[in-house]
Amino acid sequence: MLFVSTILQYKMASSFVNKDDINRALETLKNGGLILYPTDTIWGIGCDATNPEAIEKVYALKGRDKSKSMLVLLHTDNQLAAYVNDIPEVAYELIEASDRPLTIIYSNAKNIAQNALAEDGSIGIRVVNHTFCQQLLQRFRKPIISTSANISGEPSALTFDDITDTIKEGVDYIVEYGQNDHQQGKPSLIMKLDPSGKFEFLRK
Repeated sequence: MLFVSTILQYKMASSFVNKDDINRALETLKNGGLILYPTDTIWGIGCDATNPEAIEKVYALKGRDKSKSMLVLLHTDNQLAAYVNDIPEVAYELIEASDRPLTIIYSNAKNIAQNALAEDGSIGIRVVNHTFCQQLLQRFRKPIISTSANISGEPSALTFDDITDTIKEGVDYIVEYGQNDHQQGKPSLIMKLDPSGKFEFLRK
């Protein structure tokens, strides 16, 4: 019984989100800064997805080719219509049915900074199921950029301890939540969805 109690206490502690942590991350985003934060997949670098200057900082920090688009996070699929034109009904079915984090690339994005989009105007969006991200997104009320917390070309950081000092020193705020979670994260599924409803997996 003591062992079970210890496990439950650990789970409760790991799911607790400090309000100050949320507030500091929120303030950083509002001021055009970069955050380092845990997601439903791996640790990521984030910023306001509607702020082109903030997105430029992400490209610079990662040394990322600007021809490569970013992806954004939302806390509910009810927000999709605000950022994508012509959403096929199957999109909602796919999100609900997926038992793994799912990033869907949609055509004809809107209300997102141009430099976050692919050359064809598409954008990758993931609706997150993650305690910290959901609370932050609900408070921020806008999409947040999420890109792996590594220099482009280097391996993705699967835990907080894997993140290099270059990345940690290059952001404006490092989220406290999840730093002690040593379980390795996994990248999401990636699917490209056509307005007609046709889709294909780009990463399984």
